[in-house]
Amino acid sequence: MSKIDPRELRRSLGTFATGVTIITTIDVTGEPRGFTANSFTSVSLDPPLVLVCIAKEAGSLDAFETAQSYAVNILSEKQRDLSTLFASRGENRYADVNWTKKSTGSPILNGTAAWLDCTMEQTIDAGDHIILMGKVVAHEHNAEPILGYCRGAYVSLGLAQQAMEIAEQDSRVRV
Repeated sequence: MSKIDPRELRRSLGTFATGVTIITTIDVTGEPRGFTANSFTSVSLDPPLVLVCIAKEAGSLDAFETAQSYAVNILSEKQRDLSTLFASRGENRYADVNWTKKSTGSPILNGTAAWLDCTMEQTIDAGDHIILMGKVVAHEHNAEPILGYCRGAYVSLGLAQQAMEIAEQDSRVRV
Protein backbone atom coordinates (compact mmCIF):
# COMPACT_ATOMS: atom_id res chain seq x y z
CA MET A 1 0.00 0.00 0.00
CA SER A 2 1.46 3.37 -0.99
CA LYS A 3 1.83 6.32 1.38
CA ILE A 4 -0.97 8.88 1.17
CA ASP A 5 0.08 12.43 0.30
CA PRO A 6 -1.51 14.66 3.01
CA ARG A 7 -1.96 17.62 0.62
CA GLU A 8 -3.78 15.49 -1.94
CA LEU A 9 -5.88 13.88 0.78
CA ARG A 10 -6.84 17.36 2.02
CA ARG A 11 -7.90 18.27 -1.54
CA SER A 12 -10.04 15.13 -1.78
CA LEU A 13 -11.65 15.76 1.60
CA GLY A 14 -12.19 19.40 0.65
CA THR A 15 -14.62 18.43 -2.10
CA PHE A 16 -17.19 17.70 0.60
CA ALA A 17 -19.11 20.94 1.18
CA THR A 18 -19.72 21.82 4.82
CA GLY A 19 -21.12 24.57 6.94
CA VAL A 20 -18.82 26.75 9.02
CA THR A 21 -18.91 26.88 12.81
CA ILE A 22 -17.13 28.70 15.58
CA ILE A 23 -16.66 26.57 18.68
CA THR A 24 -16.50 28.57 21.91
CA THR A 25 -15.85 28.02 25.61
CA ILE A 26 -14.68 29.86 28.71
CA ASP A 27 -11.19 28.90 29.89
CA VAL A 28 -10.11 28.32 33.51
CA THR A 29 -9.23 32.02 33.92
CA GLY A 30 -12.72 33.09 32.81
CA GLU A 31 -11.66 34.27 29.35
CA PRO A 32 -13.68 33.37 26.23
CA ARG A 33 -11.86 31.14 23.74
CA GLY A 34 -12.85 29.91 20.30
CA PHE A 35 -11.85 28.52 16.93
CA THR A 36 -13.36 28.12 13.46
CA ALA A 37 -14.24 24.55 12.52
CA ASN A 38 -15.97 22.74 9.70
CA SER A 39 -15.35 19.30 11.19
CA PHE A 40 -18.65 19.27 13.08
CA THR A 41 -21.46 16.71 12.97
CA SER A 42 -24.44 15.42 14.85
CA VAL A 43 -23.96 12.02 16.46
CA SER A 44 -27.26 11.13 18.15
CA LEU A 45 -30.69 12.58 18.82
CA ASP A 46 -31.32 10.43 21.89
CA PRO A 47 -29.29 11.42 23.80
CA PRO A 48 -28.60 14.63 21.83
CA LEU A 49 -24.88 14.39 21.03
CA VAL A 50 -22.64 16.33 18.64
CA LEU A 51 -18.93 16.28 17.97
CA VAL A 52 -16.28 18.62 16.68
CA CYS A 53 -12.58 18.12 16.05
CA ILE A 54 -9.82 20.44 17.25
CA ALA A 55 -6.21 20.21 16.04
CA LYS A 56 -3.64 19.24 18.63
CA GLU A 57 -1.59 22.25 17.50
CA ALA A 58 -4.47 24.70 18.14
CA GLY A 59 -3.65 27.50 20.56
CA SER A 60 -6.92 26.94 22.43
CA LEU A 61 -6.54 23.16 22.79
CA ASP A 62 -5.83 23.28 26.54
CA ALA A 63 -8.92 25.43 27.14
CA PHE A 64 -11.16 22.93 25.35
CA GLU A 65 -9.58 19.80 26.84
CA THR A 66 -10.25 21.12 30.35
CA ALA A 67 -13.63 22.73 29.59
CA GLN A 68 -16.85 21.46 31.14
CA SER A 69 -18.85 22.86 28.21
CA TYR A 70 -18.67 24.38 24.75
CA ALA A 71 -20.99 26.00 22.22
CA VAL A 72 -21.30 25.35 18.51
CA ASN A 73 -22.11 28.56 16.63
CA ILE A 74 -23.28 27.78 13.08
CA LEU A 75 -22.38 30.83 11.03
CA SER A 76 -24.68 32.72 8.70
CA GLU A 77 -23.53 33.93 5.28
CA LYS A 78 -23.07 37.40 6.78
CA GLN A 79 -20.36 36.12 9.16
CA ARG A 80 -17.51 35.33 6.77
CA ASP A 81 -15.26 37.90 8.51
CA LEU A 82 -15.99 36.28 11.87
CA SER A 83 -14.96 32.89 10.47
CA THR A 84 -11.68 34.35 9.25
CA LEU A 85 -11.07 36.10 12.59
CA PHE A 86 -11.51 32.91 14.63
CA ALA A 87 -9.42 30.91 12.15
CA SER A 88 -6.48 33.27 12.75
CA ARG A 89 -3.97 33.04 15.57
CA GLY A 90 -4.93 36.51 16.85
CA GLU A 91 -4.91 37.06 20.59
CA ASN A 92 -8.13 38.93 21.38
CA ARG A 93 -10.71 37.52 18.99
CA TYR A 94 -13.59 38.71 21.15
CA ALA A 95 -12.64 42.44 21.22
CA ASP A 96 -15.36 43.51 18.74
CA VAL A 97 -17.62 40.43 18.87
CA ASN A 98 -21.05 40.54 20.48
CA TRP A 99 -21.99 37.42 22.40
CA THR A 100 -24.16 36.19 25.24
CA LYS A 101 -24.27 33.28 27.66
CA LYS A 102 -27.02 30.67 27.79
CA SER A 103 -27.27 27.45 29.83
CA THR A 104 -23.60 26.47 30.22
CA GLY A 105 -21.98 29.90 30.08
CA SER A 106 -20.13 29.18 26.83
CA PRO A 107 -20.19 32.14 24.42
CA ILE A 108 -23.13 32.21 22.01
CA LEU A 109 -22.24 34.58 19.15
CA ASN A 110 -24.87 37.06 17.96
CA GLY A 111 -26.20 36.75 14.41
CA THR A 112 -25.59 33.04 13.85
CA ALA A 113 -27.94 30.82 11.84
CA ALA A 114 -28.07 28.44 14.82
CA TRP A 115 -26.30 27.61 18.06
CA LEU A 116 -25.97 24.55 20.27
CA ASP A 117 -24.96 24.85 23.93
CA CYS A 118 -23.28 21.63 25.08
CA THR A 119 -21.84 20.00 28.17
CA MET A 120 -18.61 18.13 27.54
CA GLU A 121 -19.28 14.40 27.51
CA GLN A 122 -15.98 12.99 26.31
CA THR A 123 -12.70 13.84 24.59
CA ILE A 124 -11.21 11.29 22.23
CA ASP A 125 -7.63 11.20 20.95
CA ALA A 126 -7.78 10.89 17.15
CA GLY A 127 -4.52 11.23 15.21
CA ASP A 128 -3.52 14.88 14.94
CA HIS A 129 -6.86 16.02 16.41
CA ILE A 130 -8.92 15.65 19.58
CA ILE A 131 -12.64 14.90 19.19
CA LEU A 132 -14.86 16.88 21.55
CA MET A 133 -18.13 15.02 22.16
CA GLY A 134 -20.84 17.21 23.64
CA LYS A 135 -24.38 16.75 24.92
CA VAL A 136 -26.74 19.46 23.66
CA VAL A 137 -28.55 21.13 26.57
CA ALA A 138 -29.97 24.15 24.70
CA HIS A 139 -30.21 25.28 21.08
CA GLU A 140 -31.84 27.75 18.73
CA HIS A 141 -32.04 28.28 14.97
CA ASN A 142 -33.48 30.76 12.48
CA ALA A 143 -33.93 31.15 8.72
CA GLU A 144 -30.58 32.87 8.06
CA PRO A 145 -28.70 31.21 5.15
CA ILE A 146 -25.62 29.38 6.42
CA LEU A 147 -22.02 30.06 5.46
CA GLY A 148 -20.63 27.20 3.38
CA TYR A 149 -17.10 26.00 2.70
CA CYS A 150 -15.83 23.79 -0.13
CA ARG A 151 -12.50 23.24 -1.89
CA GLY A 152 -10.73 25.80 0.28
CA ALA A 153 -13.20 28.64 -0.30
CA TYR A 154 -16.37 30.06 1.17
CA VAL A 155 -19.49 29.26 -0.83
CA SER A 156 -23.00 30.62 -0.76
CA LEU A 157 -25.66 28.07 0.01
CA GLY A 158 -28.43 30.69 0.07
CA LEU A 159 -29.54 30.11 -3.52
CA ALA A 160 -29.55 26.35 -2.99
CA GLN A 161 -31.68 26.86 0.12
CA GLN A 162 -34.17 28.99 -1.84
CA ALA A 163 -34.30 26.38 -4.61
CA MET A 164 -35.04 23.62 -2.07
CA GLU A 165 -37.83 25.68 -0.52
CA ILE A 166 -39.40 26.29 -3.96
CA ALA A 167 -39.04 22.61 -4.90
CA GLU A 168 -40.65 21.59 -1.62
CA GLN A 169 -43.62 23.90 -2.27
CA ASP A 170 -44.00 22.63 -5.84
CA SER A 171 -43.86 18.98 -4.76
CA ARG A 172 -46.76 19.21 -2.33
CA VAL A 173 -49.94 17.52 -3.43
CA ARG A 174 -52.72 20.03 -3.85
CA VAL A 175 -56.25 18.72 -3.44
